[in-house]
Parts: sequence; structure tokens; C-alpha cells
Amino acid sequence: MEVILLERIERLGQMGDVVSVKPGYARNFLFPKKKALRASKGNLEHFEGQRKELEAENLALKGEAEDIARRMDGLQISIIRSAGEAGQLYGSVNARDIAKGVIESGFKVSRNQVVIERPIKVLGLFDVRVRLHPEVDTTIKINVARSKDEAEQQKKLGRALLSQEEEERQAEERQTNETTRGAAVIAAETMFDPEAQARATEELAKEDEKDTDAQDASGEDTSNRGADIEEVNSKEEDTVSEES
Repeated sequence: MEVILLERIERLGQMGDVVSVKPGYARNFLFPKKKALRASKGNLEHFEGQRKELEAENLALKGEAEDIARRMDGLQISIIRSAGEAGQLYGSVNARDIAKGVIESGFKVSRNQVVIERPIKVLGLFDVRVRLHPEVDTTIKINVARSKDEAEQQKKLGRALLSQEEEERQAEERQTNETTRGAAVIAAETMFDPEAQARATEELAKEDEKDTDAQDASGEDTSNRGADIEEVNSKEEDTVSEES
């Protein structure tokens, strides 16, 4: 289905663009929210007649949103939730919870303006985008903690506050990962370092030379043993001849 956009839609188009969308998306979202019109001849003419007015209104709303974005800069929302020692929440934090926190901080937003791919299910600090206007976004910090005191500590630390046992486990895991990555980096550097390749080639050449020397030595011993055997056999034949 083709529609005329009445405002900018992320990953879809700008105001006035005629785009193709799925019928369900148009009927259930674009049309009820007055974000688009069906792309008929009559609607196209109507839009063109209203374009200047719509653009002026959009510009004014965009300016208001930019002002709000400046005032929201650096905003951090604390949300208190129960959680286990490993930081896993007994529940989750969703767009509605975040919108409520923003409203309590003095800004008017709806949960539909909170852009979050999936609910937050662990303690910690998270960057969340809030869409104030189709062309204006701002990012706020969500601090999910067990209590207000822990929220303050997390704010200072810049990370989740966990039990000592879990902190030690994660530190050990990070150290193991760093060691593994370090070994991988060294291997990669060796692979692409000409000097390292030359050293490796030289070492292989030395190993081959040692093997060759060992084989030659082995060959000489075999030849000497063969000569000794022939000499012994010759002496035995002479002895037999004399006895005869």
C-alpha cells in the first residue's frame, strides 16, 4: 500500500514522501496516529495545498523538542528493583517504567517515545533513547539498582553493584578473556609481521638442517657397518680356502 507521510518516520521517509508500506502497518499505526494518508489523487492534492502550513507547524514543534532535549541533557533516572546477588532482576524495567521516571523528573513524555529494544533485566547503568520529535532524539541514563543508596554508589562507580563473590567471578572471567584476546593478538601479529615470519622460516631451516645432518650421520653408520660386514665375510672365505 502506498501512503503520503505527514511527518518524518525513521527508516521510512520524510514529510511528503510517498512510500510503500504493509496494509496492516498503515491501518493500525500510521492512519490512527495521523502520520500518513492513503496515496490517492485527492489526498495528494490536499497535502500539497496544506504543505506550507504543515511544514511550518513541524518546524515549530521541532524547535520545542530541541529545547526540551537541551534541558534533558545529562538526565539520569533511578529505578529501584529487587535483584539477586548476580544482578538479575526479579522482573524487568520496560518503556512504561522509564517514561514514568522521566515524568517524575519534570518532563512530559509517553511510553511510545521511549526507544528500547527489549526490557532491562539486570542491575546497572543503561543509555536509553527518547524520541521527542520525529527529527529530535535525546539519550538519558537509566540507573537500575536495589536501593537509592546503591543507585548512588552505582552512579559513582559507573557500573552495577554486585556481591563480592560475583565481583570476583566477573573479574576472573574478564582476566581470562583478556588473556585469550592477548594470545590471539600476538598470533595475528606474528602471522602478518614480516620479521616474525622471517624468524620462523629461519628456525624451520635450522630444524631441517639438523634433520639432514642426522640422516647423513645415520647413512654413514650404515655404510661403515656394511663395509665391516663385507670385510668379515672376506676373511672367512680366505680362511676356508686355506683349510681346503
